[in-house]
Amino acid sequence: MDEDAGSVTIANEWHVVGPWQIGTREAAWGADPLEFMGGIEKAKLGDTYRSSLPRNGTAGWSTMQARQPESMANASLSIRFDNVDWDSLRTVYGWAAVQYQAWAKGEILVTGNTTKHVILHTDGIMEYSVDGVRRFGGDFYGFRRAPVVLHLAPGRHDLLLRLCRDVRAFGGIGEPTIDVFVQVEMVSGTLELAKPGILLSDVVDGHLASPLASVALRNSGKSDVEIIEIRTSESNVSGPRFIPGLVVVSGQTRPVAFDISTPAHTVSTIHIFIIYKELGARSTRTLVVSQSITQKSVYDPHKITFLHPGGMISYAMLRPPARNATCPVDFSLPVLIANHGAGVEAESPMVAHAFDPIPDLCVWVLFPTGVTPWSGDDWHNWGFADIEAAVASIPVWIEHVEWKGPGVDVNRWIMTGHSNGGQGTWYGLTHRPDKLVAAAPLSGYASIQKYVPYELWQPADPRRTAITSASLNSYRHEMLMENAKGVPVLQQHGEIDDNVPAYHSRFLSQKLFQAECNSTYHEVPGQNHWWDTVMTTERLKEFYREHTASNASIPRELDEFTIVVGDPGDMGPKNGVRVLNLIDPGQYGRVVVKRRFIRTTNVLKLELDPVVFGEGQAWIAGVGMELRSGSGVTRVVKSQDDIVGWEVDTTDYEAEDVRHRRGRQLGGMTAILRTHGPFVIRHQAEHPMTAQIARQISRNLHQYFFADTIITSDSTSVDNGTGNVISVVLGELPPSLHERFPVVATGSNVRVRDSTGRARYYSYEPRNSGGGLGATFLRPLCGERVELVVWGARFKSLLQASRLVPTVTGVGQPDFVVFGDSARWRGVEGALAMGFFDAEWNVTASSVFS
Repeated sequence: MDEDAGSVTIANEWHVVGPWQIGTREAAWGADPLEFMGGIEKAKLGDTYRSSLPRNGTAGWSTMQARQPESMANASLSIRFDNVDWDSLRTVYGWAAVQYQAWAKGEILVTGNTTKHVILHTDGIMEYSVDGVRRFGGDFYGFRRAPVVLHLAPGRHDLLLRLCRDVRAFGGIGEPTIDVFVQVEMVSGTLELAKPGILLSDVVDGHLASPLASVALRNSGKSDVEIIEIRTSESNVSGPRFIPGLVVVSGQTRPVAFDISTPAHTVSTIHIFIIYKELGARSTRTLVVSQSITQKSVYDPHKITFLHPGGMISYAMLRPPARNATCPVDFSLPVLIANHGAGVEAESPMVAHAFDPIPDLCVWVLFPTGVTPWSGDDWHNWGFADIEAAVASIPVWIEHVEWKGPGVDVNRWIMTGHSNGGQGTWYGLTHRPDKLVAAAPLSGYASIQKYVPYELWQPADPRRTAITSASLNSYRHEMLMENAKGVPVLQQHGEIDDNVPAYHSRFLSQKLFQAECNSTYHEVPGQNHWWDTVMTTERLKEFYREHTASNASIPRELDEFTIVVGDPGDMGPKNGVRVLNLIDPGQYGRVVVKRRFIRTTNVLKLELDPVVFGEGQAWIAGVGMELRSGSGVTRVVKSQDDIVGWEVDTTDYEAEDVRHRRGRQLGGMTAILRTHGPFVIRHQAEHPMTAQIARQISRNLHQYFFADTIITSDSTSVDNGTGNVISVVLGELPPSLHERFPVVATGSNVRVRDSTGRARYYSYEPRNSGGGLGATFLRPLCGERVELVVWGARFKSLLQASRLVPTVTGVGQPDFVVFGDSARWRGVEGALAMGFFDAEWNVTASSVFS
């Protein structure tokens, strides 16, 4: 800590201006009306502004006093606007009406004689500014995993907070207040713990349930730090998981993984020693981290750790089959996956012990985390990968603890979940139907668009809003119910639920019926969103017992079925048929199968598995294909020749790697989340401001996904790594590996080749652009890796482009966006070009250009 007796506090007085309308998850696009007048930095106290929400159409300033319940180093703000008729707006627009935005001005006060190293927590906030430096991301859910590190000189420092009310996070019932909490905390100015303790598995019957461990480290100093070694007092514990020389750059937070052995029976606490040094220095320092050990019976729900595809350690709670359960000894049992709701840890008793009322099930009960309390991205991409990694870790657990009980069938799932976990169950049901024995979504919402309508976004050309909407196609479960055919479904919802209205389950029950699915809907009279036995009502107990004992073959054999696909990168096979590519990713693809006859809409490539689909002749749009189990899966592609129709796909994907878009590269910008290994964030050494954006992106990825990132200006990390890449670029953009990639940025210009081959040019013009020409888009890398380019002609537009790097769900990022300056206040309508890339990385005809 600093040697002088100075302090860091937050002023009690705040000035608030607003409100203005904002749509569901719109803030990532900009859409700040104050930006039309130069932004909050140029706003003057006492001025008034036009607004659609307050009476008389006028927004103004007010002064308020913050609550400071713990110390002067924090401030709790509860903002409300009584000059708005919220009831009237809610009557017309529903929950969308009680979402709004405002700004608050405050100060951080630093006393003493030296610069203070501090972290700034921004609970409930996505955007803020300190001394005129804007930062996007914040800590909307209050995770407190990756606060920004600041080095503040003595004096007053401006603190500006953008306040956005979000029903998905704040709720739609009661007074529409915005409640945020900011806190400054002095830190060491070197390597330190970002989260107390060690992420460690429980000890079961004398064994660590898993040898994988992790510690979250933050570098709060001004110099980059290199980690040399991790050890205990007894021995080196680094093992193969830890790679010496790992760098934590200034201001970065990283989860550091390592292997650890089971401690002696007499040990109740593990101590590890992290040996590190500043880059270029000779002397080393030691950081000591301690973690108490939790002892459990192997039959109790206990914490296991495993490697997430993103390269960091995650955890789940596992309950093996009970000792007294009457289960077939030589039979591998299915996995009952129970997804938790938003804001809940899987290790909390309400989650981990939810199935205590039914201890004798012949099943492996797994409570995944989705990595974070908000399940990463609502159990979609990042969060669902966590489920699959957790399931895959059970056989490793069996071997590690020398389990002698029943085995596990990792391809037979019964999935359930409550609230957001119920929504995650819908996702599993519609995206992995071939693995599901049965599904029980409880009090889950249909989609974020149905939860809180997107009505109050800034007005935009319908083609632009269609693109943002299409970017969310894979998560609109109401459109995907046909995928559930053949899987038994039991829905349950509280009749008077005021958090997720019962409408969602009623609506999806109707859609299941229309899709001819095997489903039952049970509405519990007089119950709200949660009650103690919500996971184990009598009907659910009966359902679990029936399907854990089921020996139904998976995948089920269906003579007739339909597959609806929003993003093939998210979608698994159904009955041996898998969609590999769509013709236009901005439109749903559909496959209709009737016995051996297949018809498609908007589908370019298919994969047929004869082991599941069956051997013999299959007909695709009248073209016969011979399927033989000995030859493996057959890939077919829609021919450009209408006479031929469909043909066997003979493409050599290894030889033509970057030309063809496939697998983990599919989807909008959220495809970046399908990384295998830590994200690599590349900035330009010649432009130090790009390092600031790189740190912001790293901070956001750890804050919202607990992800690991490598920040570098060295292209070697990009070429040799396994993770996806985010490139932060000012001015000249290095060329793509794809020789004819359609988006090129050179200095102050962007060129996009449209679907007709016409070049569209966009230029930065200082006199009338206000600093804004930016772009965010995907590019291919080798081996199904993908690069997300964040480009700007100037720093201000680079900051705007960085907002679309995934943080919260529901934003709707397509494959590419070129921003004009007006996006800062017009949102999506300020995009000069936006749209999708097809299977060969060409721009689709559905894309929009101005």
